[in-house]
Amino acid sequence: MEKQKFEAMLMLLVPQVIHLITENYPYDEVSATKEFYDSEVYSFLEQEDTKLWHLSALTLFNMFDEEKKTGTFIFPEEA
Repeated sequence: MEKQKFEAMLMLLVPQVIHLITENYPYDEVSATKEFYDSEVYSFLEQEDTKLWHLSALTLFNMFDEEKKTGTFIFPEEA
């Protein structure tokens, strides 16, 4: 995928994930953004070759949630 298209995809996905974080955690938007950007999920998401950008915002949120609760997460089969 072209770098420009990949970055556009992230610009669409990330706000959706952050919105789900604010709905499920006691974070405001700024704190949720920082938490997500500091997560392992995001570090893998920003690597195009992991193909996490193919996943839905809900799946990415669930991975983030799993990481917050257990300290790790499992890559979904469809990734």
